[in-house]
Amino acid sequence: MDAISCRSDNFLLGAMDGDALDFIRPSLERVTLGRSSILLKPSTSADYCYFPVSGLASIVISSRSGNSSEVGIVGREGVIPIAPLCESGRSPFKILMQIEGDAYRVRLRTLVELARSNNSARSLFNQYAQSFLLQAAYTALGNAIQTIEERLARWILMCQDRLRDERIPVTHEFLSLMLSVRRPSVTVALHALEGRRLIRSERNLVAVRSRSGLEAFASDSYGLAEQEYCRLIGEFR
Repeated sequence: MDAISCRSDNFLLGAMDGDALDFIRPSLERVTLGRSSILLKPSTSADYCYFPVSGLASIVISSRSGNSSEVGIVGREGVIPIAPLCESGRSPFKILMQIEGDAYRVRLRTLVELARSNNSARSLFNQYAQSFLLQAAYTALGNAIQTIEERLARWILMCQDRLRDERIPVTHEFLSLMLSVRRPSVTVALHALEGRRLIRSERNLVAVRSRSGLEAFASDSYGLAEQEYCRLIGEFR
């Protein structure tokens, strides 16, 4: 597999040094992941890690009663599950594809071996884990203090960052899960952003009309986690 294509397809692979990339490149397999594909079930151990090339994955936590909420999203800036943390065994999270796309798949044990043997790779994975933790923290903060409309604006911006497309293919069902609200509330929030001319909402599609307007509307909930990723790893937006 060509090293240049690996580096350009996924930003975390692109941030690896030559030795690290040479170590895992023979083990990388490009796969297509359909919408709603489950990459990891709760209380199970991962066999593979995925470096997304396109599309979007969602990390979800569920309560015993069956209520679910999104913890964070991962696209071509990252890896799922977060490799050096997978040695802990079973994961409490469900990981599924929110938007279909391609990814480089590699066995978890290969990445664990890389993290153990290559200090640079281990540091990179830990830096990514730190940036993702900050994303998850702002998601929790938003759920506590922000309106649904503000949280939706942040979520749209995060999706656009990772997809690099103004058109985001998403259903009301997924938006309901991602924002931890009922579908009627999703409809109201979409109409509110449309009324401000920030987005255009169609069936199974949200299109960005004003990114700067969305950033202003999302306020402090968007931007700091993204800046941390850029500081630690590099630009990805």
